[in-house]
Amino acid sequence: MQPDTTRRDIVLAFRNIVRQRRRSLFALATIAGGVIALMLAGGFIQWIFDSMRESTIRAQLGHVQIVRPGFYEKGLADPYSYLLPEKDPLFAKIGQTPGVRTIAPRLAFTGLASHNDSTISFSGEGVDPDREKELSTYLYIVDGEPLSADAPNGIIIGQGLAANLGVKTGDTIVLLAATAKGGLNAVECKVRGLFMTAAKAYDDAFLRAPLSVARQLSRATGATSWLVLLDQTADTDRFIRATQAEADRKDLQFIPWHELADFYKKTVVLMSRQVGGVELLIALIIILSISNTLSMAVIERTGEIGTMMALGVRRNGVLRMFILEGLLLGTLGGLIGIVLGSLLGSLISYVGIPMPPPPGMSTGVTGRIHLHPSLIIEALSLAILTTLAASIFPAIKASRMNIVDALRHQR
Repeated sequence: MQPDTTRRDIVLAFRNIVRQRRRSLFALATIAGGVIALMLAGGFIQWIFDSMRESTIRAQLGHVQIVRPGFYEKGLADPYSYLLPEKDPLFAKIGQTPGVRTIAPRLAFTGLASHNDSTISFSGEGVDPDREKELSTYLYIVDGEPLSADAPNGIIIGQGLAANLGVKTGDTIVLLAATAKGGLNAVECKVRGLFMTAAKAYDDAFLRAPLSVARQLSRATGATSWLVLLDQTADTDRFIRATQAEADRKDLQFIPWHELADFYKKTVVLMSRQVGGVELLIALIIILSISNTLSMAVIERTGEIGTMMALGVRRNGVLRMFILEGLLLGTLGGLIGIVLGSLLGSLISYVGIPMPPPPGMSTGVTGRIHLHPSLIIEALSLAILTTLAASIFPAIKASRMNIVDALRHQR
């Protein structure tokens, strides 16, 4: 097809849309409405994903965990057999790598916590209070104060664990745990605060103590893992590849956060299916609406179509004309929907969406709309592809008309 012919067909299709203002406006409103609905629904779900991801990273896992090989397969039952050295040149080197915000050691331990007549099992993490500040921005202290290097015996407890144990801020509890050599050891600690994360299961089982308390309790040196926090989450896999290649350490395993975030991955799969269902409904609405609009146009323009074919316009030319009308409607409606959807998304994010507390949490959150470029492209593609699909049947119907019958239409 020649460029001039293509330009002429596009101009003709645009004029046909403009002259049927009422029907075209209805079609554009339908397409734009579908695009806006997809952008707002998808943007809200994307905000949930982003919030869950950052909460998982900045309250529990970090971007990368460096452990001994096999730690997550066998080491959870015997963490002291997979200890990292207390002083390792690689630790300091990673901390000075561009793009790394911080690196912090953690020592995992388990045991029993006792307060008055209550005794309950717990999972604990010994952390460096100063290095953990960046890694704990999504770990909310709901009562009391966070860990501090100035309070070596002060610990913080998950809100659910504290409720089960019957303790509050300021109480003294006794931690009993197995040592690295198989004995038992106990340490008396003071509860500095109660924390809450987005994961209720974590809050019901975990407490955090200064690294010195964990080492005193376990009589172990070193750490079970090093947690790396990066400036950008998207750099996680690139950082692992580069660091592994440069360090060339067979005694270390670099694990990205997304391999450990099982709850996050399952949530993404479930809610992505829900967005897919919304997208399918929007596509069906657009297809039915545009197909009806173009079918009515074919009926009204039957005589005109017959005249065009009588003057020498081929059937594929008629077919192309109606398909181009559908594509133009989809493109214009999609662009209008993207502009309005972006404005609405920004306005809603500015105002905020008040939401009730998630299950297991006592504090509500304020929702936002996150419009990623991939979502905008997906919305525009949906508008164009659905209108293209909707225009095929009316276009075929118009191109297969009998010229004589079309010329006699309504005479």
